[in-house]
Amino acid sequence: MTSLAPIALQVLVGGLRAACDEMGATLIRSAYSTNIKERHDCSTALFDAAGELVMQAEHIPVHLGSMPDAVAAVLGEDHEPGRSWILNDPYRGGTHLPDITLVSPVFADGELLGFAASRAHHADVGGPTPGSMPAFSRTLEEEGVVIPPTAFDEETRQRLVSQMRMPRQRLADLRAQEAANRVGALRLEELQRRLGSAELREGMDAILAYTERRTRAAIAELPDGSYRAEDVLEGDWNGEERDLRLRLEATIAGEELRLDFGGTEEQVDGNLNCPLSVTKSAAFFAVRALTDPDGPPSAGAHRPIEVLAPPGALLNARFPAAVAAGNVETSSRVADLVFAALGQALPGPAQGQGTMNNLTLANDEFTYYETLGGGQGACPNADGPNAIHVAMSNTLNTPTEALETEFPLRVRELALRRGSGGAGTHRGGDGILREIEALAPTRFSLITERRRHRPRGVGEGEDGAAGANLLNGSPLPGKATGDLAPGDRLRLETPGGGGWT
Repeated sequence: MTSLAPIALQVLVGGLRAACDEMGATLIRSAYSTNIKERHDCSTALFDAAGELVMQAEHIPVHLGSMPDAVAAVLGEDHEPGRSWILNDPYRGGTHLPDITLVSPVFADGELLGFAASRAHHADVGGPTPGSMPAFSRTLEEEGVVIPPTAFDEETRQRLVSQMRMPRQRLADLRAQEAANRVGALRLEELQRRLGSAELREGMDAILAYTERRTRAAIAELPDGSYRAEDVLEGDWNGEERDLRLRLEATIAGEELRLDFGGTEEQVDGNLNCPLSVTKSAAFFAVRALTDPDGPPSAGAHRPIEVLAPPGALLNARFPAAVAAGNVETSSRVADLVFAALGQALPGPAQGQGTMNNLTLANDEFTYYETLGGGQGACPNADGPNAIHVAMSNTLNTPTEALETEFPLRVRELALRRGSGGAGTHRGGDGILREIEALAPTRFSLITERRRHRPRGVGEGEDGAAGANLLNGSPLPGKATGDLAPGDRLRLETPGGGGWT
């Protein structure tokens, strides 16, 4: 227990949350690339001196739940004021290679106070495929530059960006991350001057303990028992259709929850593999959404939850397995599994679109990456929202004006895909229609899901419509790469959410 008064604790929660929000605003407003400044594909967080997540901004779920592993990867290093650490290695605290994490220690009176961390999806991190999101990669080195935990100095900065396309843009975005971390450090230092080191440490411990108590109490309200769920990923490579089966057994015992993904397929010779940090991130997100969405977003919420996945399985892949799609698509399916399993213990939503609809467009002059919204599943008391980023993505769309100004692309259509949500007492949300015309020779890469399997409804609620990809009106598979000539049109029709009855 803590001697910190409840009101003082809430004031500290608010102060730390505001600091994380300001970090995020600094990163977004300082960044150069469209993916960060327009789509907000980035996240910020603060950690205590032991490396525990104390507070985060409400940014990208797949970033935030896995960022503690990135801080853990540098925790034992020799820290000193002004020395930051950079990494993107999925097997050492990262997610997939475009997500670069910068971790900065924060000192006060010569003592380590905590860490400020930021993670951003960079538009390119090298490798043979522009945009570093290949649809058919088989090993990690095919996806770009792998950065193990490394001290981030000027020499490292220049060496890394020299291996990436558009190095000046990469450099500008990395500097934006540095600025965000400096803001986080300044705000922690201000809190330390106001409260003192001892009270600030006590307050951070109290936030973790308070969040843990809230989560345990929410789990304890659920009926004990084991609940199973099963789903598939569309492992479509080389023109072959193959379903990859994922299984979950969720066991509630009092105030603790075990999520066991045993029985899930082994890692594959493709890029739907998931490092364990991403699997945990998706699981933590889904549990929080169902149990205590309003609690402080800290690692205290993770303490009552055990996540298990066999080493070498799809959800706990081993180096050098490719992971580009695991972070974006497999994580979405993990969240679906947790919702489905725990939905047997408490009322939960129907399935949402279950994909980020990843689209990369690039040539030697530009790289552009986006994820597309779709339909959210209906809830027991409400229709599902339309045209929204579902589950593990929380980004925005790129404004048409910004896209057409910066890139040789033209948006021919951006509209609701009306009627794509499943019918029911409460309807699933509708997906979107997005058609883009190339104005210059362009390479495209598509990594999408729910093209063959529709998002499921609940009870008598109907399934949502499956998604579709088309090139000049001709169907494309869920995973595809190709070349666009000027005038070619690429069209994505994103899935609708399931209905609820």
